[in-house]
Amino acid sequence: MTTEPLRIACAASDTPTARERHAVLKERYPLVPPEEADVLVALGGDGFMLRTVHENLDRNIPIYGMNCGSIGFLLNQFDPDGLPEKLRAAQVHLLHPLAMTATTVDGERIPALAFNEVAMLRNSQQSANIRLFINGRERLDKLVCDGVMIATPAGSTAYNLSAHGPIIPMGSNVLALTPICPFRPRRWNGALLPNTATVEFEILAPRRRPVNVTADFLEVRNAAHIHVREDLEREARILFAPDHSLEERIFNEQFVH
Repeated sequence: MTTEPLRIACAASDTPTARERHAVLKERYPLVPPEEADVLVALGGDGFMLRTVHENLDRNIPIYGMNCGSIGFLLNQFDPDGLPEKLRAAQVHLLHPLAMTATTVDGERIPALAFNEVAMLRNSQQSANIRLFINGRERLDKLVCDGVMIATPAGSTAYNLSAHGPIIPMGSNVLALTPICPFRPRRWNGALLPNTATVEFEILAPRRRPVNVTADFLEVRNAAHIHVREDLEREARILFAPDHSLEERIFNEQFVH
């Protein structure tokens, strides 16, 4: 950011709290449209923050989230005082998305990006049967499960943690490959992969045992093949207060009782 006065944009979720806080910032600071801004303030919860990151990825603008929801893992506390100074002092975390291409049973290819995880889930009463390839080499000929996911460090404390996957520190350059309620192989609990790995999932008997795949909040139904890799050439710049860094929060999650 420049040493000149910051041009601040603000986006708010459609909740009473977020709208009220947006009005507070609008009254105190000369807000500008996102296309004219040096930094974007996002008011909402983690879901809104994630959508804001997606919507502004190509704009390459740093985003400072302020919590108006419940958990607020990707967000800072709401404090309207001295906002320009807070933005200048904030630490930058670079998040690289997972690039997914899902091919449906009808042959449609659907690309998507995910900053948290790409997750596959069975879409019937029958378990999903999935063949797994890493860097073109078959690693599991048949994973029988409710589903499986790949999570980034930023997403490792979300759905991945609920599925008993590992918490991954920021900057570790690894991804979590985590099964969801696995039945076979009995003792396979997942794996840690280098962030340069290319992972492919082949859905076995996809019409009889249908599987849906999600990339953050985008869902593709009736997938037959899923290709995932981390896109190291695209990045989102997320801002955190120095005493409230994402790195420290992820580290602390490993010691929560």
